[in-house]
Amino acid sequence: MDTTLDLSSDLVSLTRAVCDLPSVSGDERALADAIESALTRYAHLEVLRDGDAVVARTNLGRSSRVVIAGHIDTVPIADNLPTRLVGEGAQAELWGRGTVDMKAGVAVQLALAAELREPTRDVTWVFYDHEEVAAELNGLGRIVREHPDWVAGDFAILGEPTNGGIEGGCNGTLRAEVRLVGVAAHSARAWMGRNAIHAAGEVLRRLEAYTPAEVEVDGLVYRESLNAVLVSGGTAANVIPDSCVVTVNYRFAPSASVAQASAHVRELFDGYDVEIVDAAPGARPGLDDPAAQEFTRAVLEITGGAPAAKYGWTDVARFSELGVPAVNFGPGDPLLAHKDDERCVVGQITVVHAALRDWLTA
Repeated sequence: MDTTLDLSSDLVSLTRAVCDLPSVSGDERALADAIESALTRYAHLEVLRDGDAVVARTNLGRSSRVVIAGHIDTVPIADNLPTRLVGEGAQAELWGRGTVDMKAGVAVQLALAAELREPTRDVTWVFYDHEEVAAELNGLGRIVREHPDWVAGDFAILGEPTNGGIEGGCNGTLRAEVRLVGVAAHSARAWMGRNAIHAAGEVLRRLEAYTPAEVEVDGLVYRESLNAVLVSGGTAANVIPDSCVVTVNYRFAPSASVAQASAHVRELFDGYDVEIVDAAPGARPGLDDPAAQEFTRAVLEITGGAPAAKYGWTDVARFSELGVPAVNFGPGDPLLAHKDDERCVVGQITVVHAALRDWLTA
């Protein structure tokens, strides 16, 4: 497989090249190597690397600095690579894993990083690993902890898919395990045991009856969700299971802290053994910040529409914790993220590229 990237190629070809280098979480090395190699060819960029995260930045002494970041990993491939182009012109669609989440955005970043030798703001371009897995593995989080100066800035943009619009803030996310305990026995003498999987029925009924909230935060409405995402238990086909674990994912509005979200989950499953195994706070919209307002005005002149809430968790939350206002802005329909029929409209890739280019050169 050709692992070189030509950053001067057209956007569709570059997006396809980035997507066709598989980079499922934990296996990003080949793509990180290709990105680093491509960026080091440009004298106007200082290129840094930590693990499979690559940072490239200008040092022009501008009065402000923007950080533009995107993750290079994807969820597992589902027989949807290599990419294929369907249709023609701006309405053509690029199909394949990563086209939406979020390698079209990464391709836009790479093209602009190479092209913009004299932006009116200094720019830090961040390409990071392990976004699609547990929060403690996140490459941007690792950079924030170990090299905070690499991501210092006055404003940040995450290239997450937003249909080419601006999405403010993000929901928080929490993963909890609800543990059920039974007594093992031979399945031919089931009355001698207690079935832990059957005991999970009440947990699932509480989830089925649960009504998620819609919460307004700083003018944007965030939809919450609380769902069972995994059920595990049992040891053999002829043994009554003595344990069962229901894994629950809670996506909560950014007005709530992780502690408040954890308390809500524990309250819902009162009487059960609940362990919070992974959590990350959300981010308030931050659209009242002057830098965010300026960016929003500039982008909406090209894309139209109005800012909306980001329902999923994104790394705007990390910038929010650093006190850096941040928004989500990238090509691709977020409703197609992680789907087997993932696909991105070509026109969105070019519009996002044009909007960012105009703002960075205005």
